[in-house]
Amino acid sequence: MSTIQIRIDEKTKKQAKKVLDTIGMDMSSAIKVYLKQVVITQGIPFQLLTENGLTIQQEQEILKASEEAKRGVNVSGPFETAEDLIKDLKE
Repeated sequence: MSTIQIRIDEKTKKQAKKVLDTIGMDMSSAIKVYLKQVVITQGIPFQLLTENGLTIQQEQEILKASEEAKRGVNVSGPFETAEDLIKDLKE
């Protein structure tokens, strides 16, 4: 066996411990499971999300769309009805 030391802010540690306690898992076991999954999947075994709950790609797309809207590029509408909006979205 090998020992790993990590540094993590206290708030994250407490929040993680609270979640793990509800499923009956200690921090060490959770980290072991994570590392084993890294090996099995040959990468991070889950989708990385921003603090807004979005993927990095989704957040970048939103920022790009926002900038385009400010410049008046790729803007649709206004629409008379919800059906018109849905029709435009499908095109």
